[in-house]
Amino acid sequence: MRGEKPSSGKLFSYVSLEQRVAQDHPLRAIRRMTDEVLAKLSPQFDEMYSKVGRPSIPPEFLLRALLVQRFYSVRSERQLVEQIEYNMLFRWFVGLEMDDEVWDATTFTKNRERMLRSDIAQEFFAAVVEMARQKDLLSNEHFTVDGTLIEAWASQKSFRRKGDDDPSGGADFHGEKRTNETHESRTDPDARLYRKSQGTEAKLAYLGHSLIENRNGFAVAGCVTHADGHAERDAALELVETIPACGRITLGADKAYDVKAFVEDLRKQGVTPHVVQNMTNRRSAIDGRTTRHEGYSMSLACRHKVERVPAWLKNIAGLRKVKLRSKAAVDWLFVLGLAAFNLVKMRNLEMAT
Repeated sequence: MRGEKPSSGKLFSYVSLEQRVAQDHPLRAIRRMTDEVLAKLSPQFDEMYSKVGRPSIPPEFLLRALLVQRFYSVRSERQLVEQIEYNMLFRWFVGLEMDDEVWDATTFTKNRERMLRSDIAQEFFAAVVEMARQKDLLSNEHFTVDGTLIEAWASQKSFRRKGDDDPSGGADFHGEKRTNETHESRTDPDARLYRKSQGTEAKLAYLGHSLIENRNGFAVAGCVTHADGHAERDAALELVETIPACGRITLGADKAYDVKAFVEDLRKQGVTPHVVQNMTNRRSAIDGRTTRHEGYSMSLACRHKVERVPAWLKNIAGLRKVKLRSKAAVDWLFVLGLAAFNLVKMRNLEMAT
């Protein structure tokens, strides 16, 4: 018998959002882990806000919303708010009921400074890493580091000579020699003109650095720095220092890290450098002391895992070109993206077992 469309819609719905989300939906596991982490951060949230005044949007809602933006590649915060308005799955993950009013997109802007001052992204990321460690998913001995180019939210025309106040000064820069020492971006002064490799276009950018463990490929540390030729190696040394002391460790890296000073600094820190040898018209800093061991080839075989982190952040989480300005804001977003990456990986491992 053919069904007929009802003449008038129903005024009320008696099916809750909780019932509408399938029990085996992938976001359920992520929501459970996220709630566990946010509960631990509740004391930090209390310190962020005044005890008096009008109640604000709960920071838990904002962080869940930013996570779901990473998971579903939502282009902007304004589009994210629009999606939360009519997308029941997004409403459920954020914690809103069906009839709750959605906040304005500028709420993210107003609260971002507060979260930056409190370093909430790092706290959230550290709690996610600790959760993975308690589940015995992390290696304590073998790690790999890599850097990736993050394009800044600034145009080439904004990169002008320092002290040039002419509004049209950057309109035509062809034939002009421009360097980071003599020029800076007027829209994002922290961005640097940088090219990742020879023969590629120089862009206003930052460098994002991620340190992973080699067992399952979880990100255990990360940061954003100014883009320059030494940033990758300097950041690697800083990230290694964040690893909890548990004896001698190994660190894998690509050819860009095959520099004598960097290798020596790692050995001084008690780290065995499993760096890919760069033998192009030069002598490698990695010699037979390292390459003769089986662990060296094993570390190189795991190096592909670190490439998955920037690939996910750029293609899924929308960090190929950030829509925030200043190194602090980009670093905050990058670290939050690493936390989202780890949550997805933990969910995948749970579903596989």
